[in-house]
Amino acid sequence: MAGTNELVAVLGIGAMGHGMAASALRAGIPVIVWDRKTEATRDLAESGAQVAASAADAARRAPIVVTMVTDADAVISIAGEQGMLAALAPGAIWAQMSTIGVAGIDRVVALASAERPDVMLLDAPVSGSREPAERGQLTIFASGPGQARSRVAPLFDALGQRTIWVGEAGSGTRLKLVNNTWLAFASDAVAASVALAHRLGLSTGTVVDALSGAPLVSPWQAAKLRRVAEGEFSPQFPLSLALKDVHLALQAAGDGRLDVLACLADEWQRAVDQGLGEQDLTVVTQVIDRG
Repeated sequence: MAGTNELVAVLGIGAMGHGMAASALRAGIPVIVWDRKTEATRDLAESGAQVAASAADAARRAPIVVTMVTDADAVISIAGEQGMLAALAPGAIWAQMSTIGVAGIDRVVALASAERPDVMLLDAPVSGSREPAERGQLTIFASGPGQARSRVAPLFDALGQRTIWVGEAGSGTRLKLVNNTWLAFASDAVAASVALAHRLGLSTGTVVDALSGAPLVSPWQAAKLRRVAEGEFSPQFPLSLALKDVHLALQAAGDGRLDVLACLADEWQRAVDQGLGEQDLTVVTQVIDRG
């Protein structure tokens, strides 16, 4: 089946799932979608996607099923209570692409191993926000059976600019947590530096001019810095989801380690408590500014 475009079911049509389904359709991959909120699938249906009546219905019809939801409980609910796992055909691929942490993916691996050893489970969380998802420019941290790689290659090529294979299922999630920890500190570098500049009587524009093109600033940070300067905090990566990922990293580290990351989480939690969780994670700048 290498190189063929098998029917793909995308379960969970939030910001990321929607973008992924749209990218697959754009690449000519047949797609069936399902979400608890049917209205989330309407424009995808207009673009050619089939719409399933249930998660089990989608899984019954598709040889490759993607889950893209908010947390491990939602993944387990779709797989178990909503019948997705039981509905999969023997030899089907379940690509679990949500960010659910080490404990979460361990639950998923255990469930799949116990109930459907005839199904190939891929642990393949993604890095990127809504816009990269819509453009097919995600990074995929994939892990799982090698024999599934050629079958998902057309899909992963449509969804991402890069796929990194890192071993058995569970390794992808572990690498994603490392990636998210890097992202958290990169974002907080922007927020803290801008807030300090303001305390010292310097404008955000001055910081932008000084750091533009500097080797210490990544292209991602430069783009975030420009958005902060424009007062633009619409969500590319909502703070509440970024904070969830930080907590997953802290849980995985265990034993009270990564104290600096824990302090960052406390700082971000204050912003969420102030009602800013649905804004972009760079909105933390405003909280630090206010002290």
